[in-house]
Amino acid sequence: MVEFRTALLSLAALTSCAISVEGSPSQNASVRVNLEAFDWATALINQGRFVADKKGAWETDHPKAPQENNFIRDYGFPEYAKWHLAVDERHSPNSKARYKFPFGDFQNVHRCGLLAVKSRAREFGYHEIEAAAAKLLAMIDQSTHALKNASINSGRSSL
Repeated sequence: MVEFRTALLSLAALTSCAISVEGSPSQNASVRVNLEAFDWATALINQGRFVADKKGAWETDHPKAPQENNFIRDYGFPEYAKWHLAVDERHSPNSKARYKFPFGDFQNVHRCGLLAVKSRAREFGYHEIEAAAAKLLAMIDQSTHALKNASINSGRSSL
């Protein structure tokens, strides 16, 4: 995991220097991986706090604006930030606009949320965010596979 985080930092450093064709700084340069959120998601997945749902479920699973506002009021922006895989440096730290690519419901990481993050990041050229989402998805898939194997093996006789 440390190796991937180091590679992610290197990729983020490289892409933050991106220049657009016109010669002005790329809009992508202001959006970076939120490493604290990546670490938070990793910890939650390792604790089994994820929902291994299917693509498309994010439309109904993602927190709605009133839920977000209540969460911010109760826990503040630093906790809200942990649930977003990217930070947009152009916006104030105490602004919802600063935090991009949500992946959970403030309790669990959602596989469908990470699928949405990966897809949107690819669409808009945020390669390091796409890579981070892919890594988290692989962790969920690995955990889900391990749980299925453990369940199958627990039903076997020891005779």
